[in-house]
Amino acid sequence: MKRGSFLVLEGIDGSGKSTQLQRLAAALEAAGHAVLATREPSDGAIGRRIREMARSGETLPPEQELEWFMEDRAEHVREVIQPALAAGRTVLCDRYYLSTVAYQGARGLDWQAILAESEARFPRPDLALILEIDAASGLARTRLRGGAADPAFENLEFLERVAAIFAAIDRPWIARIDGSRDPDSVASAINAAVESRDARN
Repeated sequence: MKRGSFLVLEGIDGSGKSTQLQRLAAALEAAGHAVLATREPSDGAIGRRIREMARSGETLPPEQELEWFMEDRAEHVREVIQPALAAGRTVLCDRYYLSTVAYQGARGLDWQAILAESEARFPRPDLALILEIDAASGLARTRLRGGAADPAFENLEFLERVAAIFAAIDRPWIARIDGSRDPDSVASAINAAVESRDARN
């Protein structure tokens, strides 16, 4: 059976990843693809611990925080992503290792070293769609949507550092999407990037 495709959506908080992932999943399913939508931090035990930590505002040493994300990803890849790809499904992931590179890099760790380790340990996405938006607009969106904020990560100065690292990452499998536009325009740009990638393969 042909291996499935692995697509990830990345970007700062408020960039619209979760909304656009749902729209992309619906478009791919309508085109006949078997889609698995997932996210990181995952819904596993380590992923839930990370989410609880973020909501509480608790901060861990950056090195320990990175270790938690790496452990969660290893389990997620082993238990969810790789089996779905092996079954020929299209996997859509809301955040993957580029988020760890950007967020833990913004916490003061060497983002280039995190990227190198991640590429050595985990499967590379076929396409990473980075939704780009300025940090102030992203933060305003997170406040408008309501619900529990993540005080450990959702503040302007921190998100500016995250956005700068996302902008500095250079890989041929990255497509950059203007996330500041209306949702329909963003979805159209994402669909075009996915179709362009499919046409090359």
